[in-house]
Amino acid sequence: MRKTLVQFIVALFIAIVTTTLYLHLSELYLPFEHKLKDFMFKARGEVKGDENIVIIDIDEKSLKALGQWPWSRDTVSTLLQNLAEYEVGIVGLDIVFAEPDNSSPKKVFQKLGLPFENVMDYDALLAQTIGDTPTIVGYVFALSNDGIAPEAAPKSNAIIVEKNRPENSFLIKPYRTILNIPSIQENAYSSGYFNTIPDNDGVVRSIPLVMQYDGIAYPALSLEMIRVMLDQKKISIVYDERGIEQIELGDIAIPTDFFGRMIVNYRGGSKSYRYISAVNIYNKTADASHVKGKIALLGTSAAGLLDLRSTPFESVFPGVEVHANALDNILNKNFIAKPIWAVGVDMAAIAIVALLTFTILLIPSAIFSFLSLVLLNSIIIGLHYYFMVYEGIIFHTFLLLLSANILFVLGQAINYFLEIKQKEMIKGKFASKVSPAVMNDILSTQGDVLSGREKEITVFFSDVRNFTNLSEAMGDPKSLIHLMNAYMDPMTDIIIKTGGTVDKFIGDAIMAYWNAPLHVDNHADKAVSAALEQLHHLRDLNAELRLSPEFKNAVTMSDKKGVPIIDIGIGINTGVAIVGEMGSSSRSDYTVIGDPINLGSRLESLCKYYSSKLNISNFTKEQLEGKYIFRFLDLVTVKGKSEPIEIWQVHDYDRVMPIPLYNVSKEELEKELQRYHEGIALYKKGLFEEALKIFEELDAKEDKTNQTIYAIYRERCLHYIEMPPQNFNGVFVHTSKG
Repeated sequence: MRKTLVQFIVALFIAIVTTTLYLHLSELYLPFEHKLKDFMFKARGEVKGDENIVIIDIDEKSLKALGQWPWSRDTVSTLLQNLAEYEVGIVGLDIVFAEPDNSSPKKVFQKLGLPFENVMDYDALLAQTIGDTPTIVGYVFALSNDGIAPEAAPKSNAIIVEKNRPENSFLIKPYRTILNIPSIQENAYSSGYFNTIPDNDGVVRSIPLVMQYDGIAYPALSLEMIRVMLDQKKISIVYDERGIEQIELGDIAIPTDFFGRMIVNYRGGSKSYRYISAVNIYNKTADASHVKGKIALLGTSAAGLLDLRSTPFESVFPGVEVHANALDNILNKNFIAKPIWAVGVDMAAIAIVALLTFTILLIPSAIFSFLSLVLLNSIIIGLHYYFMVYEGIIFHTFLLLLSANILFVLGQAINYFLEIKQKEMIKGKFASKVSPAVMNDILSTQGDVLSGREKEITVFFSDVRNFTNLSEAMGDPKSLIHLMNAYMDPMTDIIIKTGGTVDKFIGDAIMAYWNAPLHVDNHADKAVSAALEQLHHLRDLNAELRLSPEFKNAVTMSDKKGVPIIDIGIGINTGVAIVGEMGSSSRSDYTVIGDPINLGSRLESLCKYYSSKLNISNFTKEQLEGKYIFRFLDLVTVKGKSEPIEIWQVHDYDRVMPIPLYNVSKEELEKELQRYHEGIALYKKGLFEEALKIFEELDAKEDKTNQTIYAIYRERCLHYIEMPPQNFNGVFVHTSKG
């Protein structure tokens, strides 16, 4: 119970810490979260890109054929004119013409001081071509202060409306623009920026669809191309209380993060879209069907032009294809995003995972507990993968996995240290009570072996006869303790050796039991054999004590030769009792309680009445499998019980315990018991006169083994002959404990 409470508190603490990290310290875990999502992308694999999107690639082949970049503007103009002749749908330029073309004839003539009024101007040619073709030009925002003064605002025909805008816009606010030369910028129908902003690890996972410059919002190149294609005038930015919720373009609702960034649902690695070499367009050798009606992006995959990015799929990825993926996502409404309500789901998941991990820690088996943790981790990853890939919804994965595994490790550490403490406690409770083998079994058993439960046990009571006289004879308390230790030590060893548990020492008495806390096979036989061994050992112990001068007072007390210095009686009973740790919160003990224990104590007390060394109940006798010699003593109801029980005296089959003052062989004892049981059978039938003759016959023998029992039955027979009983059932009622 204590261990469970500690683990629950730890689970609650982990849930609170995880929630705090989630809400306030995202920079600590987002790099790991990003890597998990990258892994999910790769696990999903390649997805075919939209065939309506093509990339006009300024590749190595084109650079070799048309010369190094930048090309003269007439070359670019020819590319755009040829694309128009191929009936391209729309062209987006992932390049910016920020400086005039120094190779232009007009520029050369100007430098040489020659008349240039009628000389070809490549910049003007390109500007005119851009104006005459379905081309959207691109530009770049400088996001931070680079020491250059801000320039003019970009040109955009888009009308951007901000719905429910708070006092402070959440849009990214760049420092300045890097625009095309004025002639190109002014002749273009519209323009859009092609910035890609990587995460802290350098990977581009999202693009900002709208940024705010000088108080005005401007669209990204991909968003502007879609707007023009759909002939939409307005782009709406929808806010909620936490930031931007989505960007709307006609009937397309694009989910974004709070800053207007759209997570790119990459189709795969590079070449997910058709690449057409720019030189093939220039030479008009391209397949017209690959261009007609298509959405074309003019960009570069050449490594030397440094327009390469790192994405979840590849560390070297053409920047132009990032925009191709963004176009694909918007056109096909194939988004992945983290909606505002996903935050609530994440927080609920943190609590649920903590609770499930706590439940896993309650599993007793370490192997099943670990396998359950693996299953929980797999379910978390599997569910989040499903929602991202098939539903387009992102949930935080890393913190759930982290909290589950940290809690599991801490919980197992608590299990380990508390189990060590429990084992030490068990050792303390049982070190002097059970055998080392039983101790090891207890320590290796899963679960709380000390918890209270019902269990069948065999209980044992032994008591020293005439202990008061013995203690008076010893005189010195120290000598008495020494004497009792000489007796208790071997008796305890015998109990432990046979798998028994010593419950307590009650003065000169010993209480023990078998089959608890762990299972003991043939526990009734183990208890009886231990009792018989004690009786045999006691005879040898008394012989040793007689030779020891240390115990001369005790020897003097035994005034007849053969009378034991220490004499005991043993009672054994078998039944279902309550076993477990009992007591107060400050002091407890592992013990057994119930009617079988009380009856065992009564059987020991009745040893004096029947002049017996070892009494057992019929409940114990019924379970014995070994060979023993039994003497039926009585059918009685003891004090406090209404149901009659049989009391039996037990002798060792192989080593008959010599009765004090009498020494008989096994054969003589069996012959005597056979005649005795004939008398008992007659007695039970109510034939008291016939039974009396047998008991008198046995009592008259010089080597009789139990004078007391014969006297008891002679007296009863005489009583019943004089006063015949009605409905005699053979039951004798004991009105006292002994």
